[in-house]
Amino acid sequence: MRSRVLGLAALIVLIGAVVWQWHADDADARAHLLTSLDPDAVSHIDVALKGLPAQRFDRRDGHWSDGEATVDEGRAGELVMLAATPVSAWRPVSDFDLAKIGLSPPVAVLVLDGTRIEFGEMAALRKQRYARVGDRVAIVPAQALPRAPRTASLPASSSTVH
Repeated sequence: MRSRVLGLAALIVLIGAVVWQWHADDADARAHLLTSLDPDAVSHIDVALKGLPAQRFDRRDGHWSDGEATVDEGRAGELVMLAATPVSAWRPVSDFDLAKIGLSPPVAVLVLDGTRIEFGEMAALRKQRYARVGDRVAIVPAQALPRAPRTASLPASSSTVH
């Protein structure tokens, strides 16, 4: 009987340790993401890329719209997934000259439900780039950048290549 009680107590302690570790791992994983936003819950997107007009998207009834028509769902999905971009390191803005890392002005600005993310240039070492969220700068994978919208056709060029 005593061994059963000890075994049960050990099992309860083990389950408690597993639950605590799972919670700690989950909190640690969230700390290493670009934002705390749930991409599936985002309902408003504003995006501006250098040299292109700004765009706004709203999710209505599970579909993205620019106010006039439905839009490229794949692109809108990619934009909201940038909220969950993994971060290799966070540093205070004061550690950087923002102009030197492409954040003054930024290469791209993405606003997801009011959370502003500014994307800068590639880092000098490794395939990473700078991204600013609030008063911190994140080092993120190089591909973490809003892509330009698809165009129906390329503009005609007035010059030809010989």
